[in-house]
Amino acid sequence: MVPNEALQIIGIVQLLLHFNWKWVGLIVIEDDDGDNFLRLVESLFSGSGICSAFTRRVQKHGRIIDTNEILSSVMNNVPDFLESNAKACVVYGNPQTVSWLQLMILLATTILPFQFPHYKSKASAGKVWIMTSETDILANLFQRTFDIQTLHGALSFAIHSTEIPGFQDFLQDTDHLGEMGNTFIQEFWEQAFDCFIPSSAQSDDDNNTCTGEESLEDLPTTYFEMSINGHSYSICNAAYAVAHALHAIQMSSFALRRGKDSGKLNVQPWQLHSLLQGISFNNSAGEQIVLNEDGELAAGFDITNLLTFPNNTYIRVKVGMVDPQAPPGREVTIDEGSLEWHPELIQVPPSSLCNDYCHPGFSKKKKEGRKFCCYDCVLCPEGKITDQDDMDHCISCSEDHYPNKEQDNCIPKTISFLSLEEPLTIALAFWAFFSSLLTLLVLAIFIKHQDTPIVKANNWSLTYILLVSLLLCFLCSLFFMGRPTKMFCLLRQTTFGIIFSIAVSSVLAKTITVVVAFMASKPGNIFHKWVGKKLGHSIVFSSSFVEVVICVVWLATAPPFPDLDMHTLTEEIIVQCNEGSVAMFYCVLGYMGILASISFMVAFLARKLPNSFNEAKFITFSMLVFCTVWLSFVPTYLSTKGKYMTAVEIFSILASSTGLLGCIFLPKCYVIILRPELNNREQLVRRKH
Repeated sequence: MVPNEALQIIGIVQLLLHFNWKWVGLIVIEDDDGDNFLRLVESLFSGSGICSAFTRRVQKHGRIIDTNEILSSVMNNVPDFLESNAKACVVYGNPQTVSWLQLMILLATTILPFQFPHYKSKASAGKVWIMTSETDILANLFQRTFDIQTLHGALSFAIHSTEIPGFQDFLQDTDHLGEMGNTFIQEFWEQAFDCFIPSSAQSDDDNNTCTGEESLEDLPTTYFEMSINGHSYSICNAAYAVAHALHAIQMSSFALRRGKDSGKLNVQPWQLHSLLQGISFNNSAGEQIVLNEDGELAAGFDITNLLTFPNNTYIRVKVGMVDPQAPPGREVTIDEGSLEWHPELIQVPPSSLCNDYCHPGFSKKKKEGRKFCCYDCVLCPEGKITDQDDMDHCISCSEDHYPNKEQDNCIPKTISFLSLEEPLTIALAFWAFFSSLLTLLVLAIFIKHQDTPIVKANNWSLTYILLVSLLLCFLCSLFFMGRPTKMFCLLRQTTFGIIFSIAVSSVLAKTITVVVAFMASKPGNIFHKWVGKKLGHSIVFSSSFVEVVICVVWLATAPPFPDLDMHTLTEEIIVQCNEGSVAMFYCVLGYMGILASISFMVAFLARKLPNSFNEAKFITFSMLVFCTVWLSFVPTYLSTKGKYMTAVEIFSILASSTGLLGCIFLPKCYVIILRPELNNREQLVRRKH
C-alpha cells in the first residue's frame, strides 16, 4: 500500500538537484533495508553528479549505557556529521534513528564543549534534514520530551494522504473503556498517559489509575498526531482494498466457499493475491486508489516541510510532490515560496557543496585524492570562456565572437575595413587627389613648354608617359579604400602592378636614353643607330608586358576575392581582399623591384655624364627614394594586421609615386617657371663652352 521505493529515491535525487545540493550527508539505519537504500541512492548520486560527504550507520535498536559512552559516541560522530559543510542530509530509518539524531545534535552543541574545554566545537544543527517516508519523528514515551526545534525546516517525503471525513471525530471519541478487550488500545493508552487501566493486573494503585477522561488531543504532537498522515492513510486504504477483494470473492460464484454452520466466508490468504493486483476503487475521501499489476500502489509522494513551535509541537505543510506520471527528470515539483528553513542557516536556500561554485570565467579542476564533487577553480585560458557556474571545461566562442575581459561572455566582433569615413582614409584620399592634381599641373606645364630645350632634351614622349602613369598610380590607390568588393579585389593589385611597372619602365627608358645619347655622341660609335624614340618606347613596352603577363596568369589561376578574416585579430572581423595566390602577389612586387633596381643602378652610373639638363642625377635620387619605400614596405606590411595592412600599401603607393614626381619633375618645373633664363639655346651653348 505504499509506492515503489525507487520512485522515492528518484524524488530525493531530483530534490537535491533542484536546489543544487551536491555534497550530501547520509544517515542510514544499519539493516538490510538500509543497505539496499544506500546501494540504490549512491548509484543515482554518481549518475547525477552528487557525492556523499559522509555516511553514518545507526543501529536499529540503539542502546545508551552511560555518560562516557554517550560522549564517545558524540566525539566519533561530530567531525564528519555536524561539522561537515554538507548542509543537506538524507535520513533513512525508523523513529529511533530520528531520536539518535536529536540526541547527537543536543549533546554536540551543548554538553560536549563544557565536558571538553579544549574541544572547539563547530557543530551546528543548521542543516536541511531530508527524511524518507519510512522515517518518523514520533518518539516513544521516554523520548517524546526531546526538543524538536533542531528539526525545524526539515523536508520529509510522505505517502500521499488526504483528510478522511470523520477521522478526527473517531480519534476524539476513542477511549480505553470503549475498547475493552482491544489489547493494543489498552497498552497504548497506558503507555501514552502513564496510567493503568483498572482491570489491569499491573497495578492496584488507585492514584495511578486511568480515569477514562483522558483525551488523545492532550498528547504532544511528537507522540501522537491527530491529523491523518501517510501511515494512517495507507492503513485505511489497505482495509478498503481487502474489503473490495473480499466483496469480489463473495460475488464470484466460482470462488465462494461458505462454512456449513457459521455462514461466514472461508477465504484463504492466497485467494486475495490475484484480486489485489490491478484493483481500483474510490475510498471515503473520494480519491481513486489503484494498485498496478505488481500489486504496488500507483501513486506518488508528498513533500512536507516540518514547522516546529516553542511548545514542542509541530505541523507538516505540504510544499511539493513526486509525480510518477511526470516526464523523466521532472518528477519533483516544489513551491519554494512556502518553505521555511532552519534559523541557523545563514543563506536560504542553503548551499550544500564541497566547495564554492566556480564562477563564470573559471572551470573546475579535480582535486587529487578527493571525490569528484571537490575541485579547484582555475581561470580559463586566453580565448576561452565559461558562461555558467561550475562548468567542467572552458569553451571557445564562435568565429564571429570573442571573449570579454572577464572571460564569462562572448562579444560580437566588429567589422573592420578601411572605411571611407575614417580620418586615416580621408587623409590618404586627400593625398591621392592632391598629388593627382599636382601631376596634372606638371603635365600641363610640360605640354605648354614642350618646345623649350629642357623638355626636348629628355625625350618628351617618355616624359608624358611617365606623368600619365604617375597620375594613374595616385588614382589607383583609391581602389584600396572602402569595403572590398569582388571587382575592386580583382582590379586593385593587378592595376597597381601594371601601372607602376609602366612608370618604372619609363624611368628606366629615360635613363638608358641618356646613356645611349652620350655614347652615340662619340664618332663611329655603334650606339648611334639606337638614338631616337623607338628605343625608349621599346623598353617601356617590353618591360611592362612582362608584368601584364604575370597579372594575367594570376587572374587566370588564383584571382583575388573578398574574404572575411576572423582569426587574425581577436576583437575584429577583417573584411579584406584575399590575394588568392600570395606567391603571385610577391611576383608582381618582385618584378617591380627588379625594374626599380636596374633603373637605380643605370641612373647612378650615368649621373655624372656631361649633358645639358641631364636627368640621371634626379632619377638616381628618385629611385633611391622609391626603393627605400618598397624595401621598408615588405617588413612593415607583414608585421601589420587588419585594415592597417591596406593603409601601409596605400601609403607606399603614394609615397613612392610622390618621390618620383617630386625628385624628377619639380626641379624642371622650377627652371621652367621661376628660372626661364636658364631654359634657352644660349644657355645650352654657354654650358657646352
